[in-house]
Amino acid sequence: MSDEKICKRIWHGFWKLQFWKKCLVFDLCCFCVIIGAVYIGAGNGRMIKQELTAALQRHQDAQSASAKAQGDTGEDVRKPETVKESEEEYERQEQKKKIALTFDDGPHPQYTPEMLSVLKERNVKATFFLLGEEVEKYPEIVKQLQEEGHVVGNHSYKHEQLSKLTMEQACKQVNRTNDLIYDITGVYPSYLRPPFGDWHEKLDCEVNMVEVLWDVDTLDWSSKNHANIVQKVLNNVKENDIILMHDGYETSVTAAREIIDTLQKQGYEFVTVDEILFD
Repeated sequence: MSDEKICKRIWHGFWKLQFWKKCLVFDLCCFCVIIGAVYIGAGNGRMIKQELTAALQRHQDAQSASAKAQGDTGEDVRKPETVKESEEEYERQEQKKKIALTFDDGPHPQYTPEMLSVLKERNVKATFFLLGEEVEKYPEIVKQLQEEGHVVGNHSYKHEQLSKLTMEQACKQVNRTNDLIYDITGVYPSYLRPPFGDWHEKLDCEVNMVEVLWDVDTLDWSSKNHANIVQKVLNNVKENDIILMHDGYETSVTAAREIIDTLQKQGYEFVTVDEILFD
């Protein structure tokens, strides 16, 4: 009898069985298949488990050997030193205290360029309040101030006490200087330091500028003494202070150099006045 006929007879016999008998036969067949699979694969299963266990043990042994070779201290030996250095630098930046250096009465043909060299070497930005009559004489220095990232402010035209002038005269002093600076830099000044710190009480209505005074006056124009200027700042400065200096004296240049070097070591960061006033 052919295999095909045998299969047909088995199928017909199964079909004639009652429903519950069919279910029983089907369940028995499934059970046999499962038992056979387990029996056949048991050996392979044990082999796979043994191989995985051995691989895991080898990995643990390698980790242990690496820790011993590098002198394991319980810390993460994989953390790069560059990451630690970056974190330390970020913390130092966060801890820096801001102060602003400002210079009046310039530009001076000799000492303003020297002051700019000092600032550039130390990556310091400052604020320069310029006199209009000096701006007319040395436009190339004004241009250099702007190009090197310093803030250019207005210090009137002739360093006259604005409160003693008429409203028209005071506004003319300020507006004329603004126009001169704009013609050179392409930017109108936003900050005004009135000579002697004396602000015309009604000038606010005429001039849309921010008045900037100071916290520490070095009196460098009076003493012209390097040590006195430096000590005046170091003894009085604190965070967010605005320091008043002038860029028309040799002693101011040398004093500014020492002030910057000393205060940077103390964690100070030199910024322009806008960062003090508005941050």
